[in-house]
Amino acid sequence: MALVAPSILSADFGNLAAEVRDVLDKGADWIHVDVMDGHFVPNITIGPPVVAAVRRHAPDAFLDVHLMIENPDHYVKSFRDAGASLITVHAEATVHLHRSVQVTKSTGAQVGVSLNPHTPESVLDYVLDELDLVLVMSVNPGFGGQSLIEAVFPKIERLRREIDRRGLKTLIEVDGGVKPYNADRFTAAGAHVLVAGSGVYKAEDRAAAIQALKEA
Repeated sequence: MALVAPSILSADFGNLAAEVRDVLDKGADWIHVDVMDGHFVPNITIGPPVVAAVRRHAPDAFLDVHLMIENPDHYVKSFRDAGASLITVHAEATVHLHRSVQVTKSTGAQVGVSLNPHTPESVLDYVLDELDLVLVMSVNPGFGGQSLIEAVFPKIERLRREIDRRGLKTLIEVDGGVKPYNADRFTAAGAHVLVAGSGVYKAEDRAAAIQALKEA
């Protein structure tokens, strides 16, 4: 079964603690936290204090923190100290990707690298063995509710083949346009973790939506 990581970007921020607990109670595996700086992406969301607040209200949750920010090396420790379980940086947001992976790993967090839709998976050739997760963006980062970009499916397939060829335990996560009705396409391509914002938080029956994603 797929792991399901609802993105709090689509939650009611005025009632965030209850929104997080609600999806966890209804079967979510992880909580996905989208951090945006207004530079790397054209939107601004949250920082370490909100992650810390989520951690206080969900002490046992796996917090999957996705940094869509420039100079991520400067901030990974703050997010880890706030309670991040896994921290994902963008390959496009750092000049020295291997260094960024090592800096993130040094905090004690699990480490992920995210790829924008136009970025080939080959940029991970020399760091893949170091990663706990690869996040494949199936929309351009920065806003929720976008339609998925079809060209990412072959990339997921190639990445999964390479992970399997190397005998790695690295997970593939996908983010963007994931809904219960199309989730099976992502898992068939090789994804292990499905990020869904509006697909869960805007669903009439959140438990049913989460279960449908799990069974993709």
